[in-house]
Amino acid sequence: MQYLPNILFAILLFAAIGFFIRNIKKLIRNINLGKAIDRSDNPSLRWKNMMRIALGQSKMVKRPVAGFFHIIVYLGFIIINIEVLEIIIDGLFGTHRIFSFLGSFYGFLIGTFEILAVLVFVAVVIFWIRRMVLRIPRFWNKEMKGFPKNDALYILYFEMVLMALFLIMNATDVHFQQADSGNSISQFIAPLFKGYSTETIYFIERMAWWLHIMGILVFLNYLYYSKHLHILLAFPNTYYANLEPKGKFNNLESVTREVQLMLDPNADPFAAPDTSDTDEVPEKFGAQDATDLTWVQLLNAYTCTECGRCTSVCPANITGKELSPRAIMMKTRDRMEEIGRNIDKNGEFVADGKDLLTTISAEEIWACTSCNACVEECPVNIDPLSIILDMRRFQVMEKSAAPQELNSMMTNIENNGAPWQYNQLDRLNWKNEE
Repeated sequence: MQYLPNILFAILLFAAIGFFIRNIKKLIRNINLGKAIDRSDNPSLRWKNMMRIALGQSKMVKRPVAGFFHIIVYLGFIIINIEVLEIIIDGLFGTHRIFSFLGSFYGFLIGTFEILAVLVFVAVVIFWIRRMVLRIPRFWNKEMKGFPKNDALYILYFEMVLMALFLIMNATDVHFQQADSGNSISQFIAPLFKGYSTETIYFIERMAWWLHIMGILVFLNYLYYSKHLHILLAFPNTYYANLEPKGKFNNLESVTREVQLMLDPNADPFAAPDTSDTDEVPEKFGAQDATDLTWVQLLNAYTCTECGRCTSVCPANITGKELSPRAIMMKTRDRMEEIGRNIDKNGEFVADGKDLLTTISAEEIWACTSCNACVEECPVNIDPLSIILDMRRFQVMEKSAAPQELNSMMTNIENNGAPWQYNQLDRLNWKNEE
């Protein structure tokens, strides 16, 4: 019985880590279902972007209030969880505050953690007020209903509880309080438990300790199902982000070859195409389903934190149109999860009669002005526009399903050499009008 708590802790710990690894493998598998794309160029710039944007939060602070409090939560939560290492060692080996041999430095660390815990708690409360009291519009778009809305609240409540448990754990640790070695905040909480018996205080301390580590392990495994997966994916997402100038359209090699062939008067139209240094003709042009996207685009979808900054600056959305860049990313991720569950069930993907175009409407993808405002605004370099353009490409090149205005323009270009519906011989008639 002496080692029963350690055995239970080991079972809990390894079960949680095993479940986390299982989900991460599913995540990697789903992302790798995307089409291949080479993003290995310019590694020095990619590392710089990752350090500046993902680690340094440089794009978050473009909105100072949210950026400032996000940095507090980000740094505080990460730094405070350094003490998880001590909890794991104590839990596995039955020790108590194994790092206390560090003396005054240990006290300084815990004292710093306690200050950060209070700051994180305050920042999270402010986030809750912004979302539920001030009701900032971007948190209340129509796609933010049901689980997406509640997910954000669950995380806020998680963080509040974890910070409170950390402080209570320290405040009820009698030996730690008596050591007076840096318990900067918990010493003011400890008097709340004055008058309780030693056994009761010990029980509260142990309960806070267990709930704190269990909460962290639950939080770890909740990430896969939550928008807060960006805590992990923001780093690879910013590293593999597109380095090309915004607005540069990626040409299909197979189409480029055909155009060059038509423009070359000496070309043999019956000759076999040279594909030695170019991509082969794709199975389809553009994207009909999530697996037609590249793995980087799927990584984008899983990284989306649903903050709504992209939608809040989208001119189409602002003017009341159907498009929401955030909804594009959410629907792409949901479709990938659906495909993943299909594979889990059947061993391989079995056609289900659905695709991304049954989820994302033509009205949404054609409302986009291609202005790149969503790409510029995203704090972790997600590119919703690339998905929209690939879906447009499929609609035009595979289905000939462009809007009537666009079809008319392309017909005019084909017949008249200009977007306008008049004969080439009439182009200069305006010169003769007085």
